[in-house]
Amino acid sequence: MSDDLGLTTVLLAVIGGAIRVSTPFLFVSLGETITERSGRINLGLEGTLVFGAMSAYATAVMTGSPWAGVAVAGLAGGAFGGLHGFICRFPRVNDVAIGIALMLFGSGLAFFLGKPFIQPSAPPLPAIPFGFWSDLPQVQAALRVNVLFLAGAALALFLWWAFRNTKAGLIVRVVGDSAEAARAMGYDVDRVRLLATAVGGVLAGIGGAYLSLYYPGSWNEGISSGQGLMAVALVIFARWNPLACFGAALLFGGAGALGPALQSVGISQGYYLFYAAPYVLTLVLLIATSSPDRALTGAPGELSLK
Repeated sequence: MSDDLGLTTVLLAVIGGAIRVSTPFLFVSLGETITERSGRINLGLEGTLVFGAMSAYATAVMTGSPWAGVAVAGLAGGAFGGLHGFICRFPRVNDVAIGIALMLFGSGLAFFLGKPFIQPSAPPLPAIPFGFWSDLPQVQAALRVNVLFLAGAALALFLWWAFRNTKAGLIVRVVGDSAEAARAMGYDVDRVRLLATAVGGVLAGIGGAYLSLYYPGSWNEGISSGQGLMAVALVIFARWNPLACFGAALLFGGAGALGPALQSVGISQGYYLFYAAPYVLTLVLLIATSSPDRALTGAPGELSLK
């Protein structure tokens, strides 16, 4: 294989991998952006992601419909988000502690209920072959885009617009910036945060459905690999901006695609080290964004980041 062809293959594999790998990051980060914009942190989205993956796969196996699986995963995620929001309404309840508890609960419940569905095969979600114009299999594979990725990209654009131009978006921002000001304006702060957390859970559940029904397209206990927690770090890096979340999700997805891309061109020594790239990137971004000068830039005023 020539150097130019090898480089082109790696580049196409990274682009295609970035699209495939980024989708769960995108949905979870958009969900957490909504939640944090309302002034609440939900670290339980890792558990929501895993439970969404399990419930989507189980539903698709039993019904034969992957879209039914996506719907059930969204409902399950909304239930977890609503539970988090309901518990956090009580005084002296810590958002972070409840999130960690629900992360463990969601993961454990998914592993318990999902054992019978590890072996059965579920129908996958459809993808659109945007590379139909090319005869190269690398181009066709790179440009085979799942419908949920396109929906996530459209959602990122819509949320960016909605936070600035709709009444609901402005209410969420006011509640997240100053609960006292929101109450003075007549808004029910607890209700807004409950709804925001529930919607964030719905999106995280859909992200889990993508994992089990498209990429990697199976259900097992290690399916998430910490993507839910990494997506929370992604939100901070993106400065609570939905469009920046989209770009950051692609960045994380590209990092996650490095290992398989190198393997695809025959690099068999050391390529596995690149599988750790998303985790290294998360650590670097957390260090970079936690400096005293930048830590709270753009953060909603009610977040417990101080």
